[in-house]
Amino acid sequence: MDFSLSPDLRELQMRVRTFIAEQVIPLERDRRCGAHGPGEDLRAELVARARAAGLLTPHASRELGGLGLGHLDKAIVFEEAGYSTLGPTALNVHAPDEGNIHLLEAVATPAQKARWLRPLVEGRVRSCFCMSEPPPGAGADPSMLATTAVRDGDGYRINGVKWFITGAQGAGFAIVMARMDDGSASMFLTDMGRPGIEVVRTMDALDSCFTGGHGVVRLHDLWVGADDVLGEVGQGMRYAQVRLAPARLTHCMRWLGQARRAHDVALDYARRRQAFGRALGEHQGVGFMLADNEIDLHTARLHIWHTAWLLDRGERCNFESSRAKVVCSEAEWRVVDRSVQILGGQGVTHEQVVARIFADMRAFRIYDGPSEVHRHSMGRKILAGRRDASLRQPSGTGAAPPR
Repeated sequence: MDFSLSPDLRELQMRVRTFIAEQVIPLERDRRCGAHGPGEDLRAELVARARAAGLLTPHASRELGGLGLGHLDKAIVFEEAGYSTLGPTALNVHAPDEGNIHLLEAVATPAQKARWLRPLVEGRVRSCFCMSEPPPGAGADPSMLATTAVRDGDGYRINGVKWFITGAQGAGFAIVMARMDDGSASMFLTDMGRPGIEVVRTMDALDSCFTGGHGVVRLHDLWVGADDVLGEVGQGMRYAQVRLAPARLTHCMRWLGQARRAHDVALDYARRRQAFGRALGEHQGVGFMLADNEIDLHTARLHIWHTAWLLDRGERCNFESSRAKVVCSEAEWRVVDRSVQILGGQGVTHEQVVARIFADMRAFRIYDGPSEVHRHSMGRKILAGRRDASLRQPSGTGAAPPR
C-alpha cells in the first residue's frame, strides 16, 4: 500500500486547507449559526464561496460537475473540510447529502438524477434520509422497520413516523425507507412539499453542525408514483448498505479534521500558557496527553486510508468499515476530550471552538451504528470465518473458508 500523495492530490489538499482557513473559519462565529446548525442563508453563502473556488461537491462525478474523487482522495479532502465546523457544509460534503449523492449516483434512474441528484450536487437543495423510527420501529436494527408502503394504483401509499432525521427541516426532498407487504424493504423518493409528509418538530440535540438539525417526520397516506421508487422494489436493505458502508467512513474522515483542529488549539495553548514556572506542555501530564492525541490521530488516519484504499480496489469492506467506524469514533473522541482537559476552564466555554467540537462529536459514536452494534457484527463475522478483504490470508497460510 503506497499512501504517498500524488502532486495533484497534494495541490488539492492545499487548496482546500487554504480555502477553509481564509473563507470558512472566519464565519464560525457568524450569528446565522444557531442551535440547529448553520441557517439557510449562511449555507448558501458558504456554498457560493466553495463554488467560486472550484471545490463544491468534489466527491460527485465529473459529469455532474464534481471532481470525481475516489475514496482515498476523499479521505484527504474531507479531513481538510472537517477542520472547520462549517467546512463540510461549505464543500457540500456533509451528512446526509454526501451519502445521498453517493446512493443516487449508484442507483437512481436518469430521470431521477435530473430531478433530484443534479440540484443536490449543485448545492441548490438539501435532502434527508428517512430510515430511523421511534420504538418499536427501526433503529440500530433496520429489520424492525415499521413504516409501510402499500400498492395504490400506479404508485404506493406510505405511512409511518421517522425520527433523528438529519436536515429534515428545510430539505427539498427525502429518501424514505418503508416495509412492503412481503416483509422486504424499498426506498422511495419524495419532495418534502408533497401532501402527507410533515416535519412535526426539530429535536433538541447536543450537536449544532447540521443545517436543519434532526427532525421528527410523519408520513400519513403519502402517495408516491412508481417512478419514484429508488432502484428495485424490495431491495431497500441492499441499497442501505450501498449508502451506509461508505458513509461510515466519510464520517470518520470529516471528524478526523475536527479532532485535529481541537488538538491544534490545545497544543497552541500548552505552548503559550505558563503554570508553575514553565509552559503548560512541559509538564509531563500534559505532554503525555499531547502524545496520546498524536497516537490516536495517526491510528484513526491509518484506518481511514487503509479502508479507503480497499474500497478503491473494489473490495467488499463491511468488516473494515465497521472496524474503522469504531476505532475512529472512539480515538477521535479521546483526542477532543483530552483537548478540553488541556485547555482547562477555556475548554468548557465557547471562548474556544473545542467546546463546540466536543458537543458535536459525542454523537459520532452513535451515528451510522453505535460502536456496540459494530462490535457485535464484527464478532459474529469473526466467529463464522466471514472475513473481508484485509483479513483474507494467502492460500496455504491459514486462509479463511470461502464465503
